[in-house]
Amino acid sequence: MAYTATLEEENKEIARRYKKMLSATYQHLSKTDKEMIRKAFDVAVDAHKDQRRKTGEPYIYHPIAVASIVANEIGLGATSIMCALMHDVVEDSEDYTFEDIEGLFGETVAKIVNGLTKISRLNKEQEVSIQAENFRKMLLTLNDDVRVILIKIADRLHNMQTMDAMPHHKQIKISSETLYIYAPLAHRLGLYNIKTELEDLGLKYTEPEVFNDILTKIKESKEQQEEYIKAFTESVEKTLDKENFDYVIKGRTKSIYSIRKKMMNQGVSFDEIYDKFAIRIIYSSELPDEKFNAWKIYSIITDSFNPNPNRLRDWISQPKSTGYESLHITVMGPKGRWVEVQIRSRRMDEIAEKGYAAHFKYKHGNEKESGLENWLNKLKETLENPDINAVDFVEQFKLNLYAKEIYVFTPQGDIKSLPKGSTPLDFAFAIHTDVGMMCRGAKVNGKLVPLSHTLNSGDQVQIITSISQKPKLSWLDFAQTARAKSKIKAALKEDQKLVANDGKEVLERKLRHLKVPFNEKTINELVSYFKLKTSHDLFYRLGNGGIDNQQLKNFVSQRSNAIYNFFKNTIRRGEKKPTENKNDELTDKFDLLVFGKDDEKLEYKLAQCCNPIPGDKVFGFVTVSDGIKVHKQNCPNAISMQSQFAYRVISAKWIDSSQQEHKVLLKLTGIDHMGLVNEVTHIISSNMNVNIYNINISGGQSVFTGQITVGIKNNDQLKKLMQKLKKIDGIDKISRLNS
Repeated sequence: MAYTATLEEENKEIARRYKKMLSATYQHLSKTDKEMIRKAFDVAVDAHKDQRRKTGEPYIYHPIAVASIVANEIGLGATSIMCALMHDVVEDSEDYTFEDIEGLFGETVAKIVNGLTKISRLNKEQEVSIQAENFRKMLLTLNDDVRVILIKIADRLHNMQTMDAMPHHKQIKISSETLYIYAPLAHRLGLYNIKTELEDLGLKYTEPEVFNDILTKIKESKEQQEEYIKAFTESVEKTLDKENFDYVIKGRTKSIYSIRKKMMNQGVSFDEIYDKFAIRIIYSSELPDEKFNAWKIYSIITDSFNPNPNRLRDWISQPKSTGYESLHITVMGPKGRWVEVQIRSRRMDEIAEKGYAAHFKYKHGNEKESGLENWLNKLKETLENPDINAVDFVEQFKLNLYAKEIYVFTPQGDIKSLPKGSTPLDFAFAIHTDVGMMCRGAKVNGKLVPLSHTLNSGDQVQIITSISQKPKLSWLDFAQTARAKSKIKAALKEDQKLVANDGKEVLERKLRHLKVPFNEKTINELVSYFKLKTSHDLFYRLGNGGIDNQQLKNFVSQRSNAIYNFFKNTIRRGEKKPTENKNDELTDKFDLLVFGKDDEKLEYKLAQCCNPIPGDKVFGFVTVSDGIKVHKQNCPNAISMQSQFAYRVISAKWIDSSQQEHKVLLKLTGIDHMGLVNEVTHIISSNMNVNIYNINISGGQSVFTGQITVGIKNNDQLKKLMQKLKKIDGIDKISRLNS
């Protein structure tokens, strides 16, 4: 139906919408606030006077709607309402600049409007979808003011609510973007109502048939739901009234998106999902009595209905890091059906509905800080790391958004929240970067555990540090948090650069001995000969012994071969020459597949069903007659194999062969003296950067014998280590045993 309205009708409608937008917050605003909001409204009306939306309606309807969401659904104040009204003014009008906005409304408002304009421009530049790097730039506006993101979420919500007039391809693009970024972001900021609506609207446009089918079934079952809530309510109302509770009981249907997710995950139909709605009991309480009253209501409900002990969630004693507080229980309700009951005070309910803003409205100086500020600070730190790859950042960010949380204690009794699956290493980096870097071991509940140990809620963790400790490549296998992984990678890169610098000197010396010039041409030839990508890779492999003397001699002999030169030059004519660049990062070179905890080399075949390639995340499957078959972790057959034949699945991963570590057993004999063991361990761990796995030295009557298990990358490194150990005063003989 086409839009038709006279100018007079439009003006009346604009005034009506403006008044409605302010109606809920008007009594809380000061006279100055009201005047400034009116001034912002006048600027917005003037800037958008000649603009229309795709529906034909005046464009000003949109900023008023965004301001209404900001004021009434998120609960932000005058500054945010003004910014929401003017969020498109500079972008869409030539009559106003940021200097004008700053002159009229001050620096804070101008900064927020500027942040919103930057995001708007990024979205317009992207035709297909918001790219990873632009998402990072968008979130950098957090450095200016978190209100930028909150207003942007409100802007996105209204765009999703009014998208019917958009062409289909735009609906798909905007909806996908919303489900990928804005819904999880709203969830992490505690905007649960907005997150639910964004998800439902996203599904409406990406899978309209599924959306409409579930919506119809929810409407058809509404009468049954109301009857069920009535039956439940009657059972507990008398007792709640007797205890003089001021309360309301509401039934809340689960979102279409979450029902769809359950149907997909559980492989069931709509009718087979029993927890399609939850019952919420919202009670009035003074702040000091809130927790006591919540458990009192819990007691009243469980007197009438049997609870499921495995489905108790206490977010009152330990709120979520978003500030969310509630007591969730699942009980066997009328007609033998499990039903979720949420118990929360009016204050808790407003925080659950409005998130961030409501939390600070209720916050008092003596309360503990919400984990939200910590999360925002960590996010800023990640954003500002120039080394992190943009696509990795988006994936890590989403991983942290969706992660279920555990709560662990420091030795002093302070609580830290971490994603589920975190290890002591993640905990160490959560305490401080330096603690993570020097983490040598950990005690969980007073017992020593490996750094790969999975933490559980309630664990008390003590980190053992050493100034000689350095991050290891193996740490990346069990670090879970984005913070820990990025810090470990950065430290490893620094170590690799030092090794590469040594390798460059080694190469120059060895080439001089082989009478080959050390220049860019030779370096490029070596990079090509060893099938590497950069000169940095070459230097690193020379530094850690990955390329030995014999390999260099082979290169020189082939280099002098005229036929080799002819073919080499023919092949390389069309190639871009790799040049030495001090800023080159060490590239990932996946050339070896290893299995199990000990990174063993085994015979294998690549599965044809998913065709894994080097670098893919994979696992091994022991077949009956065809040896080990390697599959991608997201192979269509993976779930079937891992669930039915878990005992035949072995872990596997692609690695850089120059980084592989082999355990070697060394035998030492000689004359004992004070401090000998200290000298041996110092040379191994400090000078050679070699891991010690086991050491056993015994002596008597001035003679000692010992065995040491060390982690060695290659034969060259082993020879160097044995030569250095032989130089220790008192060591007579050192040999390698078959381990």
